[in-house]
Order: sequence, then structure tokens, then C-alpha cells
Amino acid sequence: MNISKKAENTAPSETLAISAKCKELKNQGLDVVNLSVGEPDFDTPQHIKDAAISAINKGFTKYTDASGILELKEAIAKKLLEDNGLKYEPQQIVVSSGAKHSIYNSLLALCDPGDEVLIPTPYWVSYCEMVKLAGGIPVVLPTDEDTLKLTPQDLEKAVSSKTKGIILNSPQNPAGIVYSEDELLGLAVVIKEKGLWVISDEVYERFVYDGNKHISIATLIPDQTIVINGTSKTYSMTGWRIGYTAGNINVIKAISRIQSQTTSNPCSISQYAAIAAITGQQECVNEMRVEFDKRRRFMADRLNNIHGLSCKMPEGAFYLFCNIKALSLSSEEFSARLLEKAQVAVVPGKAFGTEGFIRISYATSLPCLEKAGDRIQEAVKSL
Repeated sequence: MNISKKAENTAPSETLAISAKCKELKNQGLDVVNLSVGEPDFDTPQHIKDAAISAINKGFTKYTDASGILELKEAIAKKLLEDNGLKYEPQQIVVSSGAKHSIYNSLLALCDPGDEVLIPTPYWVSYCEMVKLAGGIPVVLPTDEDTLKLTPQDLEKAVSSKTKGIILNSPQNPAGIVYSEDELLGLAVVIKEKGLWVISDEVYERFVYDGNKHISIATLIPDQTIVINGTSKTYSMTGWRIGYTAGNINVIKAISRIQSQTTSNPCSISQYAAIAAITGQQECVNEMRVEFDKRRRFMADRLNNIHGLSCKMPEGAFYLFCNIKALSLSSEEFSARLLEKAQVAVVPGKAFGTEGFIRISYATSLPCLEKAGDRIQEAVKSL
């Protein structure tokens, strides 16, 4: 008996596979520095954990509405209005089991078999696979070599009669780029003219640096934008699995129907924790951002002082996209050597559709980054 072609043709997540390999090597006693994982190293703030404990003690452990509890959707609506200038009613919001789940649900709601979805490089590893699972065809778009940003001209050239939409990610994983309002406006003009949907992945919105500002493209084309966000990165709640989608009521209703037949509802306890996260004090987020900024500057400077490596200062998120083209090795070869010879785990750029780079997460402590920098330098010297 055979498994489905869809399952057979789905690639595993490379970032999760590398992280699993790191755990395996650590269990063997090796001192591995893991710079592959996209997960804040901070604990979930105490007031959020307390809200979850309270929910358990109060018996909030049963099924909820498939699209999430009203109190959480109201909190999200208020947050979107106050932080992003976006007006949504609670019925225009669906809470799901993480932002990844929110994106996948959106693709299921929008894609018919054969529909094309545009994905600019470098892209998060799961986008293409999720499009394929939803029955669509991922169309990878090259971006400007210098900025790694999509231009309106390249977007317009890529649109075909089969194009259904585009996935945009700002602040971005893996290169940490942030689209300015003017840059988004240029893209929005093309998107509006061509009648495309936009899935706007904004999960890193709170981590921007150097005076940059997160702007949602939904402020420019609200009727065509599906906004994706969540609590995983902002509040260090990766394991709690709460994401959300906001947008066109017909799309949201479709997502709710899909979710009712798949997960039933997101975790009830995590939903109450998410209310505390979104409505509670935000100093914890600011503290994380300040610490990430220190690590960003340290690691970018460290890598740029290693002959053969170069990386631009990222504007957002918590990743460095390091150029290794001068080393004359593929990203997979270099990443494998780093793990084998230096016990440093990074993700090859090929996983993000961009060869000649590696992604380094600085969502770990400065001592770990210092150790990794020394090991990477020695590994490059020995090539």
C-alpha cells in the first residue's frame, strides 16, 4: 500500500530537522551551539503563565468556538486597531494553532487546484510546501540581489492568468528585511491592479531596529489582505501554539469552516494565556527587543570580521543572512562542515530558496554567540 503523492512530495521542515539533529548530538555529549532555531531563548513571561494556570483552575479546559473565544478575538481586534491602524470586527478574526496553521488555513481557503501563489526569495522554508499541500503551485520570485526585496516591476512580470495571490513577510525570516511604507505602496499598486490576494505574515512585527517601523500592507489594500500574526515570537510562546488571521469576512468564514473540521479549536488554555499576553504589560517584549538588538550588532560585527563572510545588518526579526559565496562551497556543504567540525548549527540558504547564504539565529545568549563566532572563524580558516 502506498502513501499519497501529496504526502510523498512534501519535504520535511529543514529548520526543524537541523534542530532535531542538534538535540541528537547533544544527547551524545557534544557541545553543540544551535543557531538554527527560530525561537526566543527567553521564558514565557510569568503573567502569561499565571493566566494559563488560572484558566486550568477555573475549568476552562473544554471545547471552545472553532474560531476561538470571543474575549481573545476582541483583544486581537483592539490590538490591530491600536498598533497597526487596522479595523476588524471580532467576526473577521480566526484564532488558530500557531501562525503556521493560520497561513495554511488561509491557503486552503483561497487556493483551487492549479492556482499559482507568488513567493519572493528568500522565503520561510514552509511557504512552498504549504502551497503545494493546499493544491496550489508555488512560484518563486527572485528579488533584488542587493536588497533582497521584491520590486513592483518583478512582481508585475511574474503575474499570470493563474496567479491567485502572493505571500509577503515583513519583518522577514530569514534575512531580517523590513519593507518601508513606500516599498509596500509600490507593491500594493500592482497587487490591486491585478486583483491578487496577499497573505501578509507579520509574526515578527515587534522586533524592528534602527528606527525602522513595521507597516502592514493591509493599511493600503485592506480588502485584498489576509493578516497573519501570533504570540509565538512576540511573547516567547512558541510551544503554546496560538496564531491568528484577520481579513475579508468571506475568507474568515471559510477558514472557520475548515478549522471546525480539522482541529475543532485552538487550545483553550493557550487562548486565555494569549489574552494576558496581548492585553497585559508589554515591558517584557521591549526587554527582548533590546537584548536581540545587542546580539544582532555583536554577531553581525563578528561575522563581518571573518575573511570570506559578509552580512548586512538586519532591520528586523532575529536572524542574520550571511553571505558565504566567497568560500566556494554550497550552503549545504558549508553548513554540514560547521556542524561536523565546529559543532555549530546553522541553516543553509538553499532551504530559503537563496543559495550562497546561511541563516544564523541570534535568539540565543551572548556567550553562546561568542563561542559560535570563534568556532566559525576557526572553521573558515581551515577550509
